[in-house]
Amino acid sequence: MTRPGLERMLASLRPGQTLVVWRLDRLGRSLSGLVQIIDDLGRRGVDFQSLTEEVSTASPGGRLIFHIMAALAEFERALISERTKAGMAEAQRKGRHIGRPPSLSDKQIVEAIRAVETESIKSIAARYGIHARTLQRQFQRLRETG
Repeated sequence: MTRPGLERMLASLRPGQTLVVWRLDRLGRSLSGLVQIIDDLGRRGVDFQSLTEEVSTASPGGRLIFHIMAALAEFERALISERTKAGMAEAQRKGRHIGRPPSLSDKQIVEAIRAVETESIKSIAARYGIHARTLQRQFQRLRETG
């Protein structure tokens, strides 16, 4: 989701200025997003201050707090990734399909293979409401699996 007002305000900040927010959640929608914005401000020479949480990047202690927050955000991303991979592995172990549903049923693929003898791939694909490249991938997958 874009936030044009925030983007304009961030673009208007100049080195030596301080961005002051009422609360941290007013600036970033997630911890990683917040850290990214404040890191960008720091590279541009703009300080940051949150009134409610009393965090300021103008001091070494405030920068330390922000580095700790960045490390926590990275840790959180790693945990989410691990849980996602574990969930996908478990679903596959149970035989569940991961990803988008197949664009054609087995019966439709067999029909398409028969039709390719007399029709173009493009016309067959149009009949099933898919792109010709999708149909070619289905044929390729069949050749590879036997």
